[in-house]
Amino acid sequence: MDRLTLMEIFVCVVEAGSFSAAARRLHTGQPAVSKAVAQLEARLGTRLLSRTTRGLTTTDAGHRYYEGARKTISQADETELETRGAGASLSGRLRVCAGLTFGRLHVVPKLGAWLREHPALELDVVLDDRQIDLLEHGIDVALRMGALSDSSMTARRIAQGRRLVVGTPAYFAQHGVPQSPADLAQHSAVPYVQDAGGSGNWVFERDGERQPVTLQGRLRVSAAEGLRAAVLSDQGLAVASEWMFAPELASGEVQAVLTDWTLPAMDVWAVYPSGRLASAKARAFVDFVQASLTPA
Repeated sequence: MDRLTLMEIFVCVVEAGSFSAAARRLHTGQPAVSKAVAQLEARLGTRLLSRTTRGLTTTDAGHRYYEGARKTISQADETELETRGAGASLSGRLRVCAGLTFGRLHVVPKLGAWLREHPALELDVVLDDRQIDLLEHGIDVALRMGALSDSSMTARRIAQGRRLVVGTPAYFAQHGVPQSPADLAQHSAVPYVQDAGGSGNWVFERDGERQPVTLQGRLRVSAAEGLRAAVLSDQGLAVASEWMFAPELASGEVQAVLTDWTLPAMDVWAVYPSGRLASAKARAFVDFVQASLTPA
């Protein structure tokens, strides 16, 4: 096999975690994958993988080779795409990650049209509210919201949305509609503890005036789906991004209040693994998501 093919097989083995999983992704037999890795190790004169009862891990040399191989493959993909022309169809496999709710509401429903434009492309979508390690999970690009925890990441802001105070009409009918941020102290709130403001401390602004508010509530949740469920079942109001309740805000099932006041905006970021070049596929995916989130 040529060197680039051996690199691609090795990278797939590392990211899949086993020879058998890599073989399934590559649509080939496990013996062929094992033979390719053995051939690569013989060619380099060093062991790249350690085989234990718990699976495969890279040696120090294997980790260095993996990082270099990923960059080489990305550069080769980029060169090929540029040579074939900017309008050429994308191909191969792309792994992306997004928060569960954001991905379910704003990404997955729109993917059909994009995939039809690129019939040779395979797309893995990992929906996870945790800040997972991108290299460990083989993620090419992640969509993350709010403040980034790691300043060393390669990131690009692709959208910005409002934070709103939201609740159901039934909740407001029973507890009243707050007329000022200070009124929120009398309401039951559901803080989102993974959010940058998960503590319930917020600063509202209007015409140069600032009002700090601490929301009170007996229920706290660590995932957006839990926050949605609590609000939609009339258990309290919440400060949330407009992305989180977009369908319900449009239908009236959820209402935004205090809209003449502003809260810190919610940024949406495209994040790439540290030290890795963004592939043409990853950049095209990010451009697609950005266009879909931008109001016409």
